[in-house]
Amino acid sequence: MAEKPVIAERTPAVMEVEPGTYYWCRCGRSKNQPYCDGSHKGTEFTPMKVEITEKKKVAWCRCKHTNNPPFCDGTHKTLT
Repeated sequence: MAEKPVIAERTPAVMEVEPGTYYWCRCGRSKNQPYCDGSHKGTEFTPMKVEITEKKKVAWCRCKHTNNPPFCDGTHKTLT
């Protein structure tokens, strides 16, 4: 049976990001949400590498159940 991610927050992390490489936490265990801090070690999860090419505002998913990873799609509103 597949592991389920921990719901880190039920709201997105909306922020202005600079161009660069980011590693989005998929497991929900990171203390540095929405980014990976290595807390997935020992689980089946790995971080998602995300390349941002221009400065922009993004809404990172923190519930970890989005259908548009790594970005929020509102799924957190339907979680129980």
